[in-house]
Amino acid sequence: MDKLIVHGQREIGGEVLISGAKNAALPILISTILTAEKVELFNIPILQDISTTKKLLHVLGVRVESFDNMATIQANKLTQYDAPYELVKTMRASILVLGPLLARYGQARVSLPGGCAIGSRPVDIHIKGFEAMGAKINISHGYIDATSDHLPNKKLQGTTIFMDQVTVTGTENLMMAATLAEGVTTLENAAREPEVVDLGVCLVKMGAKINGLGTNRIVIEGVKELHGATHEIMFDRIEAGTFMVAAAMMAGEITCQGVDPTKLDAVIRKLIAAGADITVKINTVTVKGKKNLKALNVITSPYPAFPTDMQAQFMAMNCISDGVSEMTETIFENRFMHVQELMRMGAKIDIKHNTAIIRGVEKLEGANVMATDLRASASLVLAGMIAQGKTVIDRIYHLDRGYEALENKFNKLGAKIERTSA
Repeated sequence: MDKLIVHGQREIGGEVLISGAKNAALPILISTILTAEKVELFNIPILQDISTTKKLLHVLGVRVESFDNMATIQANKLTQYDAPYELVKTMRASILVLGPLLARYGQARVSLPGGCAIGSRPVDIHIKGFEAMGAKINISHGYIDATSDHLPNKKLQGTTIFMDQVTVTGTENLMMAATLAEGVTTLENAAREPEVVDLGVCLVKMGAKINGLGTNRIVIEGVKELHGATHEIMFDRIEAGTFMVAAAMMAGEITCQGVDPTKLDAVIRKLIAAGADITVKINTVTVKGKKNLKALNVITSPYPAFPTDMQAQFMAMNCISDGVSEMTETIFENRFMHVQELMRMGAKIDIKHNTAIIRGVEKLEGANVMATDLRASASLVLAGMIAQGKTVIDRIYHLDRGYEALENKFNKLGAKIERTSA
């Protein structure tokens, strides 16, 4: 099992090209099930979750031709409508095949999903939405069986769906299904994340009729069929945020290239409040860090507020910032598993319910630590880079699920991070 060895307290600086967004690429790859024609996708990140998604599409009978960061996909002849546990268990986004399969073929069988153990992410909102569109759903033996065979023309029916809580994958799943439903579907309390918008933009290129992207009310008018399209995946705002935090806490200067700064507003505002200098241009963000950063209070909330996927990275920064800070997690109830690992490195953190109270220390010390989820992995890399001595991070397969060659990118900026299987 691979590990990372992080040598601390090296100066970093330079430019880094931000990869395509995992959280946009996964649903967009899956959306190709909705059409029989070829879809060309560019700026796809090279990640474990992407490989898993391609394998899942292949198992379903979808043709996937990949080269570096691009792929040509055609779902003109599916051979099965079953997403098996062996693939779904490692990645919660696999649930997204349910909507496209049900909408285009009238049937789907999908294993209940797995992924990071960061808390309960129930699929009941997805299921209630499909049932509102007329689908029959049965859950047994760890699988979701769905069918629309009993409906007119075997088509899902447009309706108004109010989601009890904001859910990104729920919004994406129902939006994809609605593109081929009969009539108009309105999603109330929809997710506003840029990745949801990117999926919607790709669907529109494929012939879908969608209004309200980027708002909490998305209206989809069903069409008879979708066609092929070409689309470039948006940048990964969480990867960009991770490098921005690294620059701030290491007192370095890093320019993130290929980004849209307007989609990083919450992160930019917090880093400025901490004392970092930030320069924003059309497609770049430059962060210049300082010593003695100010500790920040953070409350995670759905976009456009502070993202839960940046909580762990900011916690690493708060560990060595001046003052006492509180970080409140409102999205996932089990997303503080990195706290114990940071404390092994000398951090002072107390947890009360869903709030972590961090007292800044002068220094962290290298230690053997274990990654517990995707973003926790990134926080430990950042902590290792600022710490005295050497930090060994185990179970980094979590990191490989969501960051494309993270250690290589940091090494080009001056860090010293080694990957080993010993």
